[in-house]
Amino acid sequence: MATVEIAELRKSYGHEEVIHGVDLSIGDGEFVSLIGASGCGKSTLLRMVAGLESITSGTISLNGRVINDVAPKNRDIAMVFQNYALYPHLTVAENMGFSLKLRNVPAAQIRSEVEATAEFLGLKPYLDRYPKALSGGQRQRVAMGRAIVRKPQVFLFDEPLSNLDAKLRVQMRIEIKSLQKRLGTTSIYVTHDQMEAMTMSDRIVILNGGRVEQAGAPLDVYDRPANLFVATFIGSPAMNLLDGVLVRDGDKAFAQIDGTRIALDRSIDAASGTAIVLGVRPEHLSLQPAPAPEDQFQFQVDLIEPTGAESHVYGRCGGVPMILALAGRSPLGPGDTVQLAARPELLHVFDKTTGNRL
Repeated sequence: MATVEIAELRKSYGHEEVIHGVDLSIGDGEFVSLIGASGCGKSTLLRMVAGLESITSGTISLNGRVINDVAPKNRDIAMVFQNYALYPHLTVAENMGFSLKLRNVPAAQIRSEVEATAEFLGLKPYLDRYPKALSGGQRQRVAMGRAIVRKPQVFLFDEPLSNLDAKLRVQMRIEIKSLQKRLGTTSIYVTHDQMEAMTMSDRIVILNGGRVEQAGAPLDVYDRPANLFVATFIGSPAMNLLDGVLVRDGDKAFAQIDGTRIALDRSIDAASGTAIVLGVRPEHLSLQPAPAPEDQFQFQVDLIEPTGAESHVYGRCGGVPMILALAGRSPLGPGDTVQLAARPELLHVFDKTTGNRL
């Protein structure tokens, strides 16, 4: 069993605070991804858990034991780095067993543990090779194998797939997730790639400027972003955002976007006349057969971007850039003007002043 509790964690470099009071609970066997743009603090937070960065204030606890002042080697945590960090002069077997050797584990036991892990990872034919003779994916497996033989309570992954090509990244993220489920080891995974975070994680934590913007199951965050930052960060292509005003008509609420009135699915806890931002994901917009006076966006097409499985249509709504995602091939062309609509339950409403979801 391994639980990680992070409470009011702060990190400063001189007078500059880079981690601002982060609170996070990670359950036994859970796979949690920290995601955010470069410089948001995700790697710093991971290194603080590993003991590679000092803590300015707050606590990190492993199974209820505060480990702030525990040396990295005594935390029972294993870390897989972005650059693999393999010793080039050691074979695969020697790299995998190096941490056990440092602990003075008997040679026979090291050999047994390494061989069992290599079998598990499909590395047994490569145990006598050196890292330079391996592919990127094989090197990443060796790095994971080195972590696994330690049998740690927690795995930490610091952007482990960023050096791989696109096809291999897809393969490796499936392997890492499958491996984590089989081992049942609590894992914290840092990435800037939202596809990795969405597909691999039990929960994702979106960081921005050293603060947690939202944490939750991937699809919950996708369906109900807490604020404008999360709304635009999660989802590809990014969510369309249109400035408007909240209008009430009895118990119904509408978004007034220029001359268009868009019906909302629920009552919004805000006064009529409140400045809002209406969000709609590109894949939730659909082409309408004929113009209608309300509930539709007039969209002028500028550019079509075919991706194979779908088409991304770029254009404008009242001068505001907008993206439409269509399955398959697009029937539209540059210069076309069409009507778009989205079901009310798929619309997102944010307070323009605070950026928070209404």
